[in-house]
Amino acid sequence: MSFFNRDVISITDFNRNNFEELFDLTEKLLDKKVSNLDILEGKIMASAFFEPSTRTRLSFETAMKRLGGDVITLVGEEAVSIKKGESFIDTVRMLDSYSDIIVIRHSYEGAAKLAAEIANSPVINGGDGKQHHPTQAFIDLFTVKRLKGSIDGLIYGVLGDLKYARTANSFLLALTRFNPKKIYLISPSILKVRSETRDYLVKSGITFEEYTDITEIIDELDVLYVTRIQKERFPDPVEYEKVRGSYRVTTSILKNAKPDLKILHPLPKLDEIDPKLDETKYAAYFKQAYYGVPVRMALLLLIFGVKPDL
Repeated sequence: MSFFNRDVISITDFNRNNFEELFDLTEKLLDKKVSNLDILEGKIMASAFFEPSTRTRLSFETAMKRLGGDVITLVGEEAVSIKKGESFIDTVRMLDSYSDIIVIRHSYEGAAKLAAEIANSPVINGGDGKQHHPTQAFIDLFTVKRLKGSIDGLIYGVLGDLKYARTANSFLLALTRFNPKKIYLISPSILKVRSETRDYLVKSGITFEEYTDITEIIDELDVLYVTRIQKERFPDPVEYEKVRGSYRVTTSILKNAKPDLKILHPLPKLDEIDPKLDETKYAAYFKQAYYGVPVRMALLLLIFGVKPDL
């Protein structure tokens, strides 16, 4: 199944061929240094972000504009009639009538899926609750492929909030479409990976182990994926205080790391990565953020079924 006219709700809706199709087009956009095309002129993207976002919203809007399309934007419930009592369903219907594609972020799990059931236009999940962030996972794996040459055969470490971070869970689910050698899940005990994600890894035949101390396995890793502990996701502030600042990647931790280790982070980062690492050979997170625009440009082109002459 191709991307044409398709909703993007969960990363598990896509197979390896889909990933490779998206990555191939992204590579072409990068290699040709494409920054502006008029190929989507006349198309309108609704950017509906009911939850704060910087990179996801701006990279989607940049991608659409670089392809020649236009953008209408809703940011926060204060900016829309939901504050006046309008239902989410009616808001989606309104967005659907004004646009050709909808990108939505919401704090409630399942919001993007509900929007897709209502709208006739394709819906892209820009992050819903602690559940899914599929386009971030596309970017994450593209970054690995671009920097390491392959996604297969590598040893991955995923560090931090594995319970509430939708980025970490989508990244892990995306890896099931490839053949990682092994995955280490590293987190405080109360932030271990969610049972549904663990079960999916088991069902997919992925080899993984759970740790609380990164120093025990840092020397094995090819890729380290770091997430912040997200205060806003915790239902109980006391639970957050128990784990706040409980891990930090520093130069001393990396003294036994492989020379070609790459550190990813979906951003924003707080204190979980020492800023001294930003200028080192290990840091790949700013390049990862840079790839957000070309990956999303490629995704929009595939969903609209438009093939650029590259």
